[in-house]
This record gives sequence, structure tokens and C-alpha cells, in this order.
Amino acid sequence: MGKTKGREETDEASGSNRDSTGGISGCFEDLALPEEEKKSTFREYAETLVIAIILALFIRTFVVQAFKIPSGSMIPTLEIGDHILVSKFIYGIRIPFTEITLIPFLKPAYQDIIVFRFPEDESKDFIKRVIGVPGDTIEIRQKILYRNGEPQEERFVNMAEEHGMPVPIQQERFGPITVPEDSYFVMGDNRSHSLDSRFWGFVKNSKIKGQAFIIYWSWNGDARSVRFNRIGKIIK
Repeated sequence: MGKTKGREETDEASGSNRDSTGGISGCFEDLALPEEEKKSTFREYAETLVIAIILALFIRTFVVQAFKIPSGSMIPTLEIGDHILVSKFIYGIRIPFTEITLIPFLKPAYQDIIVFRFPEDESKDFIKRVIGVPGDTIEIRQKILYRNGEPQEERFVNMAEEHGMPVPIQQERFGPITVPEDSYFVMGDNRSHSLDSRFWGFVKNSKIKGQAFIIYWSWNGDARSVRFNRIGKIIK
């Protein structure tokens, strides 16, 4: 009896947790997870980084992309050193690395400011304002833009000419010319200093990347200073 009682006390102290039927209760609580099921700190950081990269690529491809303005062809609307955001989905969702539109939304409208692949060198991106949509007739007479025979009031245009610089004949007169289907006629707001559809023709819809909508940063390289008054400015 004494030996039996001693063995029972030993079993209880060892935590075997036998129930009244002789089974073992709560045995899984004492088991450790296999080492391969534990995430290391490195793996967690790696997964977070991969997700962040995928998300950034998705946003850049389908949602919004940042651009920097390197030239003065859009002055005064956009100045050299302006950093802008361009909506990639406003005109539709395209298959990456193709010109195929899966889900079309809006079409570029008159006076939209768009970013597109330069027709003469598609490795470069250009930004201009839409002046003519498919079916429009565009003409310039004495520096005045006529759209479908009606003179246009363009308060955003800079007609200033630099002293000693020749004025392109396309600024004085151009056209008339009709915009073909699925194409757009674009011009820079700085009319005397813009290479645009007056010189190299129309922009195909499939080459348009998106519409510029806001300035998120602006740096004046000459003065080496930030243009705080331009940050957050809506582009129109």
C-alpha cells in the first residue's frame, strides 16, 4: 500500500494529468510548435518588402505615376522643376506592357493635360494640352486658335516671345486640319516654345498614359529653393 501510494504521488508531481479513466488530459498544451512553422524575423521583413513592392508596382501601373517637368513648353501652367502626379486609370485600365485597354472609362477631353509617349521617340514621355479631339477642325489665324470655326479664349496660354528668337510660322497660322478617329491634337501652353502637334502630328489614343491632376512638389533650380506656393496646386 505504501509503495502504491508513493507511485501515485510521484505520477501527480510529474504532471502526467491522468483522468479517472486512465487517459491523459491537456497533453497538447505542452507540445512546442515545430521549428519550421515559426516565422523568422527575416522572413517577416522579406514578405512585407515584397508586398510593398508589388503594391507600388500596381499603383504605378494602374493608378497613379509621378513625373517631373524638365522643360518650359507648358509655362505658365507647369514650370520647370514641378513634380506632378498623373492619373493612369482615368482613361481606362490597360494590360501592362501593351496598348490594349481592358476597361475603358473616360476619353481625353478638350483642354485636358495629358502625358503620352512622344510619337517620334516612344522612349520619351511628353506632356501637352488637348486642343482637338476626334472630328475637330483646328486652325490658327493671327495667333488665335479656331476650333470648329470658333475662336477660343485661352487664358492659360503664354504668347510671350523671347527677344531675338524667331517666331515659328505655326504660331501665326496653321491648318485647317481635321483630327482623325482615335487621335488627338495637342499643344503646349507656351506656344512660342513648344514642339507639339503643329510640328509632328497627332497623338494616338493608345499612346496616352494618363491625365495630370496635381503638383505635389516644386523645385526652383535657378534659385535653389522650394516653390511652396505651387505644392498642392490642381492642374487645369
